[in-house]
Amino acid sequence: MTRVGVLGARGRMGSLVCQAVRDAGDLHLAAEVDLGDPREPLAGCDVAVDFTSPASVMENVLWCASAGLDVVVGTSGFDDARLAELRGRLGAVPAGREGTGPRVLVVPNFSVGAVLMMSFARQAARFFDSAEVIELHHAGKADAPSGTAARTASLIQAARAEAGLGPVPDATAVTAPGARGAAVGGIRVHSVRLAGLVAHQEVLFGGSGETLTIRHDSLDRASFLPGVLTAIRGVASLPPGLTVGLDALLGL
Repeated sequence: MTRVGVLGARGRMGSLVCQAVRDAGDLHLAAEVDLGDPREPLAGCDVAVDFTSPASVMENVLWCASAGLDVVVGTSGFDDARLAELRGRLGAVPAGREGTGPRVLVVPNFSVGAVLMMSFARQAARFFDSAEVIELHHAGKADAPSGTAARTASLIQAARAEAGLGPVPDATAVTAPGARGAAVGGIRVHSVRLAGLVAHQEVLFGGSGETLTIRHDSLDRASFLPGVLTAIRGVASLPPGLTVGLDALLGL
C-alpha cells in the first residue's frame, strides 16, 4: 500500500485530496502537514503531494526529494523559468532509497478534460496565424496567469516554432497597460478573477476566414481528484527528475 503525505492538508484542495486518499483502497494517508507544521512526519511516506503556495512549494519539493520521496506538485506558479530552476536544483539532490534520483511530477492541471484541452491546443497551433488564451478563476487565486494557461501558451509557442511560424500578428500601437494581457512565450494570456468561478479556460485560434475555440470548465474541485490519484499511483513509474503534466500517465 502506497503511503501518502499531503502538504497543505487543511487547504481547499489539500483537504479534498486527504479524503480521496482515505477513500482509496490502495493508498494510505500517512501524514497531513500544513503551514507551521514540521515536515518530518512526511519522512515515512512514499509519495508527497503538495498543494501549498507558490512561496513555499519549492523548498517543500526539495525537502521531500532529499528525503527520498516521490513528489506530486499541484501548486501553481511554475512558469518555464521556475521549472528550469527546479530541474537544476533537483540535479543536486542525491540518489534516494532505490539508488535513483528523485521523481517530481509538476501538474499544471489535474483535470483530464484540461489536459486534453492542452493537447488539442498543441495540435491546432500550427494551423492558425493567431492564438490567444483567456483563463478565468475564482477571486481567491493567488497567481496570474494560471499554471494551466502558462503551460498552454508554452505548448502553443513550441508547436508554432516547430511549424516555422513567426510571431502572432498584432498591430496594436496604443494600449492601456495590461489591456493586451501578458505575453507568455509570445502568446497573449488574459486572466479573469471573479467570485463564483472555479477554473475555466478558452484557447482561441484565428486564421483566414475562420476561428477555433477550445474551452474547458471545471465546475467543482472534485473534477481534479481522479487526476490527483492517477498521479499518486503513477509517479513511481516515471523516470528520475522532473516531469511536467499528466500526459505521460494518460498515454498522450
